[in-house]
Amino acid sequence: METERLPILEMKGISIQFPGVKALSKVDFRMFPGEVHALMGQNGAGKSTLIKALTGVHKLDAGAIELSQRAIAPASPLDAQNLGISTVYQEVNLCPNLSVAENIFIGREPMKFGRILWQELNASASAKLEKLNIRIDVTQPLSVYSVAVQQMVAIARALDVQAKVLILDEPTSSLDEGEVALLFQVIRGLRDEGLAILFVTHFLDQAYQLSDRFTVLRNGELVGEFKPAELPRLKLIEKMIGKEVDLNTGHKGNAATTLAVQAAPAFFEAIQVSRKGAMLPFDLQVRKGEILGLAGLLGSGRTETARLLFGADRTDHGTLRIGGSKLNLSSPRNAIRHGIGFCPEDRKTDGLIGELSVRENIILALQANRGVFRRLSTRKQGEIADRYIKMLEIKTSGPDQLAGKLSGGNQQKVILARWLATDPKFLILDEPTRGIDVGAKSEIMDLVLTLAKEGMAILFISSELEEIVRCCNRVAVLRDRAKIAELDGADVDEGTILQTIARGSE
Repeated sequence: METERLPILEMKGISIQFPGVKALSKVDFRMFPGEVHALMGQNGAGKSTLIKALTGVHKLDAGAIELSQRAIAPASPLDAQNLGISTVYQEVNLCPNLSVAENIFIGREPMKFGRILWQELNASASAKLEKLNIRIDVTQPLSVYSVAVQQMVAIARALDVQAKVLILDEPTSSLDEGEVALLFQVIRGLRDEGLAILFVTHFLDQAYQLSDRFTVLRNGELVGEFKPAELPRLKLIEKMIGKEVDLNTGHKGNAATTLAVQAAPAFFEAIQVSRKGAMLPFDLQVRKGEILGLAGLLGSGRTETARLLFGADRTDHGTLRIGGSKLNLSSPRNAIRHGIGFCPEDRKTDGLIGELSVRENIILALQANRGVFRRLSTRKQGEIADRYIKMLEIKTSGPDQLAGKLSGGNQQKVILARWLATDPKFLILDEPTRGIDVGAKSEIMDLVLTLAKEGMAILFISSELEEIVRCCNRVAVLRDRAKIAELDGADVDEGTILQTIARGSE
């Protein structure tokens, strides 16, 4: 009986507030020994904040934490580790220049008379990896081994401190199917030995495959704790997004699709394109005057797909074509030369340069395409900036205002202006309305529809299904780094999209 067991870890009424934001509000969370517990939720749900609260990165505003029925208050990740809470992060935070054995015992090397006992260190490292079914030369630098092996080394290091709770933060994000299977075998073995494992993932299939229990967070609040068998995929998605899906109703897709667009040949094609650890092989076609949507939950591969199509990441396999001609996208600059534009998901990090003026941001891609020896004059830059400020109704004091001082919606318009100035034939929009007000969203959506009517081919990515449905002629549905379906016509509605995402291997 569940009531006969006591949790190894219990977090009660956890609240954390940052300036203007409630990151967590009275969240309860518990873990049992010998279980894999998946923490589920969309971006901004509070998963990372909860982990940082547990590992001493964030101080609690309210609430308490108990480990083995004793109150704890970790003040740092090292403090949490000494208490028995170890974390393996998505990006392996080890030292690639040191040996495998050194990485496992760094800071805890066996010593005698001030010298490291190398034979003992190497033998102990080999034994620890053997327990994880990993047999490698531990004297070699960590950098010679794959990401999957580096993950195992990070786990071996985490377990060396007598962990009671092991936190795995997106451990499979850079692994292929075979490496995931190996990692899961190790995790199950650790679970069977009685370890409590917190598994943070965006991959639904993996969560159902591995987990004994789910906790779902949304907007910093606890939605609930569930057993996977009691929570079908569609219900899990509904709880994550906070919206019930009525499969019998739904606002249908972009009615502006014409027979001429549907009958036109593909303008941009991706044929069996893939990248290890990013996307499984997929096909995509976009016609002139068409808006193709990419729909999927966080971690489904939407941004990874966009980056592959723009040359920001190199493909391992497959073929890209534009206008019937084969593309070799070795870099974003090469993509720009072929008439491809890309508005990235994170406009502050990958898009806008806040320290530059509106004018300088708008002409950035165009100038990069022209090269350093064909510099646009300041007068020409001003003419281009003025044109797009008026066209997109960017609210600014003038072209020389710092872009970082604009509102989110106007910053997004500046990035759109940057790419429109290059006269793109194919435009990739990754979350173009994220973090902006309703009015600015509507303006950007109307602009996207107008660009398509003028003949531009557009790939539109959004986590807001209402936007996908409103804009798109067709929708490619992604899940767990794979394209699983393509919808068009009457099937382009929210219920069908969510049902397709959830269907999978239930």
